[in-house]
Parts: sequence; structure tokens; C-alpha cells
Amino acid sequence: MMRITLFLTMVLLSIIAGAQKFQGKATYKTHRNMDIKISTDQNAPNSAIQKKLHDQLKKMSQKTFTLNFNKTESTYTQNKELKPEPQAGGVSIVMIGDGGGNDVLYKDVNKKVYRNKTEISGKTFLIEDKLETVEWEMTAETKKIGKYNCYKATRSREEERVSYTMTDGDKEETKKKVTVITEVWYTPEIPVSNGPGMFWGLPGLILEVHEGKLTIVCSELVLNPSEKVTIKKPKKGKKVSQEKFNKIMREKTEEMMERFKNNRKSKNGGESISIEIQG
Repeated sequence: MMRITLFLTMVLLSIIAGAQKFQGKATYKTHRNMDIKISTDQNAPNSAIQKKLHDQLKKMSQKTFTLNFNKTESTYTQNKELKPEPQAGGVSIVMIGDGGGNDVLYKDVNKKVYRNKTEISGKTFLIEDKLETVEWEMTAETKKIGKYNCYKATRSREEERVSYTMTDGDKEETKKKVTVITEVWYTPEIPVSNGPGMFWGLPGLILEVHEGKLTIVCSELVLNPSEKVTIKKPKKGKKVSQEKFNKIMREKTEEMMERFKNNRKSKNGGESISIEIQG
């Protein structure tokens, strides 16, 4: 009896140790479609500028990220890439809250908390808050992603979106309620309740996401790599809640729109141009 008890204890310790050592690294590619509408005061679409803006936005939305994970924790960071070349004709885009590729998103799915280090206008913020508990609707629909069998899960939520239409001298703000449909594909063969970005909460790693015009796809996955995966909580930055950070983002967007309005007035001498971006 003592030998049996000793054997079972050793097996249990081995399982616990294996779970603690379990880790992985996943690479995700992201893409977001955006609609751009540009018109002059004659209401004629400016197709040349519109194409340049569309091409630049397309390049800026094509990014790759790395998710380092173990059973309960993860970090999600953007891979270093070459910045898009400036477009001809003086067309340029500044993304508020893009973080400049230095963002670090840390999640602890066991404690249901996250930390997100990000930058706005050169200032670093550290967002600390609770992970949203998601009510996923799991289905029996399956498909293969790489060598992994994946299952489809969906969710639907209502949110308020604010869009801006800028015409020189005037800014129009539109608020509307929209229904956001999220479709993800996860694999129980990798039993971690995690995924790219803020996506999590399923009995397996999320390998693919479709939400509105956003697409995220896992392009490479390595389990228990020979080089140990390091997961560190970001610590630098002004600590704020997600609600407070969202308020700061809205204020910075207002400032950017005001600067754009003033620049257009001084350069065009009253010529009216309207820009509307949806995505």
C-alpha cells in the first residue's frame, strides 16, 4: 500500500510540474479594413487622395504580434517592423493610441486581470483593470488551422460608437448604437483559456478572430520551445483604469481634430474638404 501511495504521489507531482513548465509562443497577423470618404466643397470625390489614404491605412493595419503564454499568464506584443513609407502628395496619417509598436498587454486569466502599457503622444500609460467575462456561444462547427482541430465560438454585444466628419471650420460628431459580432476559432488541443489581444475565456487557445472589419490569424505556433518563454508584467507608466484611459483618448482625439481644422483653414484659405473614416 505504501508503494502504491508513493507511486501516485510521484505521478501527481509530475503532472503538476509539467503544467507549470507548459508554455508556448504564437505569432498572429492582423488586418483591419477601413472605408474612407473624401470630398471637396464641390461634392466631388477626390479619388487620388482617397487611394493614397486607403493604401497607407492598409499598410498600417497589417501587423504581426507575438503571444507568449503559459497555463495562466501571457504577454502580447507587436513585432518590430519597418514603418510604411510616407505617401506622395503630402498625405500622412497619425494614429492616436497606436503605441508606436511599444505596447505590452499582460493578462492573467486565472485572476482575471490585465495590464496594458501603451503610449499617447509620447506619454506612457499603464492600464490596470479586470478582464471582461465573456459569454461565448460555443458551437459544434469545426475546421483545421494548421495541424490543430478548432471549434467555432461567437458572441454579440451592443456598443456605442463615435464617428467624426471634419469639414474645414466645422466638426460633426455622430454617436450610434451598433451590434458587434465576434467569431473566433479555438483549439482544445492547447488547453489554455487565452488568445490574441483581449480575446480569452474559452477551453482552448484562440487561433483566429473575426470581429467587424478586424481579422486576426495565427501564422505560427511553437509549444514548449527550447528557449524559455519569459512573461513579465509591464511596470512603467502612469497607472490608470480603462475608463480613465478611454477619457484621455477622447480628449486627445478632440485635440487632433482641432489642429487639423486650424491647419486646413490656414493652408487652403477657406477651401472646404470633408474626410470621413469608418472601420
